[in-house]
Amino acid sequence: MNTGSTTGTAPPNRRREIITGLKLGIGPGLGLFPLGIALGLLAIQSGLPAWAVPGLSIVGYAGSLEFLMIDMMTATTGLVTIAVTTFFVNFRHVFYAFSFPLHVIKNPIAKFYSMHALIDEAYAVTAAHPTGWTAARLLSMQISMHCYWVVGGLVGVVIAWSIPGTIAGLDFALLALFITLTLDAVRTREQLPSLAIATIAFFAAMFITPDQIIFAGMIIFMALLTIRYFTSRRKGGLYGPADG
Repeated sequence: MNTGSTTGTAPPNRRREIITGLKLGIGPGLGLFPLGIALGLLAIQSGLPAWAVPGLSIVGYAGSLEFLMIDMMTATTGLVTIAVTTFFVNFRHVFYAFSFPLHVIKNPIAKFYSMHALIDEAYAVTAAHPTGWTAARLLSMQISMHCYWVVGGLVGVVIAWSIPGTIAGLDFALLALFITLTLDAVRTREQLPSLAIATIAFFAAMFITPDQIIFAGMIIFMALLTIRYFTSRRKGGLYGPADG
């Protein structure tokens, strides 16, 4: 005789959900790992202590921001500039929260970590698989991606210690990352206005504050993007600030 419940669905198997999350993290993780190596190499080559690499990767955990942080730390950038730059670089995550399945996590500590580990790659995976998420699946995917990034950075530190001299061109890694993200984002005609806005913001910042191009450029970009958003809404457009 069947003694199980017939009115509800069986709870998902925790072990199976963890394995599924780990599998979903493999593809993005293999992309994060070499970038982590480049981060570790660049940090040591820039004169930062070895502990700074896992420190940035664990506490900061934002690929493009960490590369920027290396430049800002070596240039002794002011704390206010670093804080504002961090805010603008990660501001897009506000829009991720609207569709990221954070609600499946009930434990407050685990939920805080999931918010911390909400990177572009994690959001992309959840957007590609919008249903079926559980706390175990989501957290195991995010933890696995985080591990790929941290371990990659540590491997970069070991490589930097093992080779004589320095590797020329590593400072190009951040530029290459942004070029890749730009080409990936601008795939349709609807995305071209965001690219045009970013170009205008860069040249405006270069002429207005040549010593603080990144800082000023992001402020100008966000202002123009906000204007575009409200203009599009007024005209009945479909594209807001999240598409840039």
